[in-house]
Amino acid sequence: MAAEIPLVEVDIRVNDRPVRARTEPRQLLVEFVRVEAGLTGTHVGCDTSYCGACTVLLDGRSVKSCTLLTVQADGRSVRTVEGLARDEVLHPLQQAFAEHHALQCGYCTPGFLMSAVQLLDQNPDPDEAAIRKALAGNVCRCTGYINIIAAVRAAAERMRRERGSDEH
Repeated sequence: MAAEIPLVEVDIRVNDRPVRARTEPRQLLVEFVRVEAGLTGTHVGCDTSYCGACTVLLDGRSVKSCTLLTVQADGRSVRTVEGLARDEVLHPLQQAFAEHHALQCGYCTPGFLMSAVQLLDQNPDPDEAAIRKALAGNVCRCTGYINIIAAVRAAAERMRRERGSDEH
């Protein structure tokens, strides 16, 4: 009979909400987000870090949550696709993805959105090369990437305009 694996207590802020759970030390962060936090927008696509469907922000950096253990996020902050909209208002990236038809089946979309959020946080005016580089770890099997790139550019422009109007 196999020995029982002792559980570890973790405290993780998920979308600005504290989530405390007892998990196996080997549990992947993607499973914590989906099961313990109940947020199923973060998808399990490949379990090898190839597709990027599981991308979340960990302390503001995009990471593939299928390659991190939950215990590695203990005491840290995770932001998922569910944390993008505020007060029922879509994030400019979400709105731009819809307007530019940058999704089809939608399975990869949360990962693309989270990678793009980090990009726009770091570079509010990325050119196409910067967008392609930031999204290189995400795979879409349905669309050509042209509409995804157009959506990120449109969101960047909208966010710059909104920031500019906030400053005046």
